[in-house]
Amino acid sequence: MAGQDFGAAVRQLREGTDPGAVGLPVGGRRVPGLRREELGELAGMSADYVRRLEQGRSHPSAGVVRAIARALRASRADYERLCALAGYAAADGAVPTDLGPGATRLLERFADTPMIVTDAAMNVVAVNSGFLALEHWDLPGERWDWNVAWRIFCHPFAAFQQSDADATAHEVIQVAQLRAALLRYPGDAALAGMVDEMRARSRRFDALWRAPRPVVAYESSARFVQSDGDSLTLAGNLIAIPGDDLAAVMLTAAPGSRDAARLGEVLGAVEGPAVIRVGQSGPG
Repeated sequence: MAGQDFGAAVRQLREGTDPGAVGLPVGGRRVPGLRREELGELAGMSADYVRRLEQGRSHPSAGVVRAIARALRASRADYERLCALAGYAAADGAVPTDLGPGATRLLERFADTPMIVTDAAMNVVAVNSGFLALEHWDLPGERWDWNVAWRIFCHPFAAFQQSDADATAHEVIQVAQLRAALLRYPGDAALAGMVDEMRARSRRFDALWRAPRPVVAYESSARFVQSDGDSLTLAGNLIAIPGDDLAAVMLTAAPGSRDAARLGEVLGAVEGPAVIRVGQSGPG
């Protein structure tokens, strides 16, 4: 009976989820919500397993419950209800940092494109060798060196330069991401502590935090200065990875441009793995 109740709850949430809210196409649908195949792809499981769960024929692990809740962008209340129906205590609300299958596949498939993957709190979870080859990520030794928002507001990169408009757009998206993370993970003390410290150390961050601006479609450009004095301008595009509650930024140059040629030279000299996991102490 409990399994059927859990399955019914999953189906209800799946059918009530707006595809656009989880990064899926909205058009061409005969029924509302997500297809089982889409939920399976987002949560890192097969559509057949989703079907068995919904029919009460399989019992999920606690990790599966978390993956489904993340994939559906479930509220804390809905997540706790799923946990109760599955017979588990809800997790303490900390931001998940696992490099899930979706992010891993993305890094592997675009190994020749500089890419960085962050969790919901903007902590760097993984990069590829191409990203490190841009030579801009120095480590001054602060506690949150590997947090993108922290570095932007509290320890700006000398080799990462943006126009005022691009810098503002970049700042606005960081604030929006952190605000959303606090709403989804109110029990994450480390996240709350970092936000408090950022508000104390950065007047700019505090001002944007108190008066947040609307977020538009994200694409910003930046100039990356190399150690040999040369530079290249790249555009960054944000890609949500909902099932893992991660996000990736891919850095590309305009086709046929001098920057594209220079990027090709930089990446051509790279030797290293497609997936480099990152912790507070750096790549490892």
